[in-house]
Order: sequence, then C-alpha cells, then structure tokens
Amino acid sequence: MALNIEGIIADLKVSTILELNDLVKAIEEEFGVSAAAPVAAAGAGEASAAAEQTEFTVELTGAGDSKVKVIKAVREATGLGLKEAKALVDGAPSALKEGVSKEEAEALKASLEEVGASVTVK
Repeated sequence: MALNIEGIIADLKVSTILELNDLVKAIEEEFGVSAAAPVAAAGAGEASAAAEQTEFTVELTGAGDSKVKVIKAVREATGLGLKEAKALVDGAPSALKEGVSKEEAEALKASLEEVGASVTVK
C-alpha cells in the first residue's frame, strides 16, 4: 500500500480544527506518542542555556616543577598555613576555592599557572 501524501495534505487542508484535534489524539493513542513532547524538550533546553553558571570551583590538578612556588601561591590565595598549603599541593588534584566568581577564578588560575601549577576551573 503506497502512501498518498498529496491526498493526505489535501484532506488536512479542508479539515476543521476539531477534526484535526481528533486526528492528533487518535495518532497519540495508536502509536503511544505525544505531540507536545518536542515542544517541552525545546523549552527546557532554552531555559538551561539562559541560566549561566555564576559560581566556579578552582581545582589544583598538579604542582609542576616548582612545588615551593606553588605552595607559596596557594598560601597567598587561600590564607592557609604552610602545613595546610603543602598538604593541599601534595594531595592534588584538590579544590582550592569553591563558589567564587568567574573573574576571581580566572585571576587565581592565572596566578597559579604563572608559577608552574596546573589548574582547572569548573
């Protein structure tokens, strides 16, 4: 059985809104689909794109070759003592600061990378 697309389109053009509504409901029931699903998915995607991330986590992933300079930079940035900063650098990967602004995260990343550390911003 061949599908007559032109005939279907012609029938749809002369149908009333109520007839088209009944057709949609019958198709949904017969095939177990929903005509509203693609619209809802598109709306959810737009909403998540509009919500921009405002808080970031700066994570030290590696100390590099100059571990002492990285420890000093971590102490400056976090206010930790020598022992705590050394433990944080030795335990990399570890979070240095959480919930900071994008500007602060980028500045911290730049200062740590300047002394040889590997840093990621999440």
